[in-house]
Amino acid sequence: MSSEPASRFLGFLREHQDEMLEDLKRFVTGETPSTDKELLDDFASFLSDYAATAAGGRPEILPAEVSGNHVRVRWGEEGGGPPIFMLGHYDTVWPAGTLEIMPCEERDGIVTGPGVFDMKCGLVQGFWAVRALREVAGVERPIVFLCNSDEELGSPSSRALIEDEARLAATVLVLEPSLDGALKTARKGAGRFHITVKGRSAHAGGDPTGGVSAIEELAQLTLQLHSHSDPRGAGTTVNVGVVAGGTRHNVIAAEASGEVDLRVATQAEAERMVDVISELEPHNPEARVRVEGGMIWPPMERSEKIAELFKRARVLADEIGFELEEGMTGGASDGCFCAALGVPVLDGLGAVGGGAHAVDEHIEVAGLVPRTALVARLLETL
Repeated sequence: MSSEPASRFLGFLREHQDEMLEDLKRFVTGETPSTDKELLDDFASFLSDYAATAAGGRPEILPAEVSGNHVRVRWGEEGGGPPIFMLGHYDTVWPAGTLEIMPCEERDGIVTGPGVFDMKCGLVQGFWAVRALREVAGVERPIVFLCNSDEELGSPSSRALIEDEARLAATVLVLEPSLDGALKTARKGAGRFHITVKGRSAHAGGDPTGGVSAIEELAQLTLQLHSHSDPRGAGTTVNVGVVAGGTRHNVIAAEASGEVDLRVATQAEAERMVDVISELEPHNPEARVRVEGGMIWPPMERSEKIAELFKRARVLADEIGFELEEGMTGGASDGCFCAALGVPVLDGLGAVGGGAHAVDEHIEVAGLVPRTALVARLLETL
């Protein structure tokens, strides 16, 4: 049975569930591909208006030159102590026009649509949690909600904003989607690297020994890199996911390139693997290898602060009436930037559902109210 404070939040949110779902459809039908600045800026304007009129916040549009504009919303008196920092992104991996083949629909307790799970639903939950806090509990406390436009790209224009807010915060609540309902108390860090190999061209039939194959060299480097994957041990994975090279079938390739994805569970492993990849040497002494790139997101390691924060969330979830678990994921998020600063972070507070970045992306309506109530209780008690 839920506690009295939890019951008040649950009652309010159940009464307004249809409005929450309508808000969710408005968020999803505003398409926001990470690389379409015009659509992103349009959504930022919508989000700013929504935050002011529907959620009673003080929004500010933060212009970005290349990425979409970011939106920061504040509640409570500034100077009233360290704020709770809520964090989420509104960009998605889906190109404009996806709604035509993947419409936003509700059917049998499931809502589908591009970005509904990752992570438009989490944004809606965040705004409604603040609304519940203010209207039900009458609590006015310093809260900052940053909605950035470039998380799917590695947050190149918003990382500094995120870190600046995190340094001032008491706690960071990340509204990214859940892990099958579980919170994410650890995340792998992610790195991206670009490898360029230079060889020497020659006629593949007439002069087969006169060339140096950049493709052969890249193939050997790929096998070397993949040999460092240890998913069941250290948790490290290396994936050469994109390769290119050569000009014609009868020409020994003079150039080839590869895109490398690195995932690591700890900062120590990140530093080791960055050295391994950066110091790659060619197998053929006549080939040349150049490596560019590095870590994008640091790992979010499960610290004592994060563990204590999860324990509190689990107690609150029990009051609301559901069991809360925790887990680790190989996917990175902006919460990684915050955790690396030593600030306690709870990630995965958003939607229950699945299909992130996939055609079956969806959220479960049944999780909408209790998950939002959990965020509201965290805002009330932290």
